Amino acid sequence: MFRILAALIIASAATTASAQATKVKIGFVNTFSGPNAFIGNDERDGFELALDHLGRKMGGLDVEMIYEDDQMKPDVGRQVTEKLIQSNKVDFISGFNWSNVLLASLKPAVDSGTFLISGNAGPSQIAGELCSPFFFSTSWQNDQTPMALGETLNQRGVKRLYILAPNYAAGKDMAAGVKKTFKGEIIGEDYTRWPGNVDFSAELSKVRAAKPDAVWVFYPGQAGAQFFQQYSQAGLKEQIPLYSVFTVDALTLPFIKDLALGHLSTQSWVQDIDNPVNKRFVADFRKKYKRYPSYYSAQHYDAAMLIDSAVRAVKGNLADKDGIRNAMRKADFTSVRGKFAYNKNHFPVQDFYLQEVIKDDAGEHTMRKIGVVLQNHKDSFAEKCSMTW
Repeated sequence: MFRILAALIIASAATTASAQATKVKIGFVNTFSGPNAFIGNDERDGFELALDHLGRKMGGLDVEMIYEDDQMKPDVGRQVTEKLIQSNKVDFISGFNWSNVLLASLKPAVDSGTFLISGNAGPSQIAGELCSPFFFSTSWQNDQTPMALGETLNQRGVKRLYILAPNYAAGKDMAAGVKKTFKGEIIGEDYTRWPGNVDFSAELSKVRAAKPDAVWVFYPGQAGAQFFQQYSQAGLKEQIPLYSVFTVDALTLPFIKDLALGHLSTQSWVQDIDNPVNKRFVADFRKKYKRYPSYYSAQHYDAAMLIDSAVRAVKGNLADKDGIRNAMRKADFTSVRGKFAYNKNHFPVQDFYLQEVIKDDAGEHTMRKIGVVLQNHKDSFAEKCSMTW
């Protein structure tokens, strides 16, 4: 009996040892080709800087990164997500800039029990009825940032607003967000072809004819830079104030330059948030990449730190899915945003700031924080999420 018991103990220990991971495998799905590749590269740069700060280890384990290009196409995003799960057998998947790509890729991750940490896209469906124990966000739910902008419009006395956004999941969410909080009248609303549309002449003619008090837009990446330039060329810049979300940032400012000076937008992260982690992040990012970071890179820096906090909590036992989930729910890491906590749907509870485009002492365009618009804000879709914890 003693020999049998000893053999069972030895066999159990051997099984545990063989199951114990020797490295953390992380898949990263984003856009690395085409005109918006600079967004995917910026998000990768933020994640890579976090790995540098972690000594390229998580919970004492080496980290293996596998980068996949979604080409801004939902079907491609799903295919590479399935490859990462089935062939590469990753422990975590992160990245995901576009909401339609994320929505197409969610089911393979959830069905396989693979943790997916979105560093940017935050569609309302995943915050609500599609919420999952295997999904976490280190960004925001799509509606939240424009909700802060809607409050800003109220404070600035805007009564008549014209809305422009691309015709895809995030565009609809963003417009819904600003309409939730804006108390005035929406006098025009256009959803333009996405992706690929960079000619806004027809929409700008409608704006000129409508004569709103202000225009609100959501055009990330290349489209945002094109819109700003065409808005100015159409002579509207001096006539009708322009407000935006996810349009003017560290990536588009080098193209927009002085056309954006004084421009107001809202965001959950600004480069001059005053805490030690953010100061180090900004300084080291600028040193390594020779440019200002954006919210894209800041959110993915946090995504890496969130994963590290979970791997540390389970002492490298990546088979302990419940332990990993419980650790991520605690968000036991110091964010570049300072305060960071999760709502029951695994979306952050956080502040949203009003920011303004300025030139720094060296003449480089950047953003500065003006003040807090929404404090400890929870997205409105959590009530549709069936998770409790």
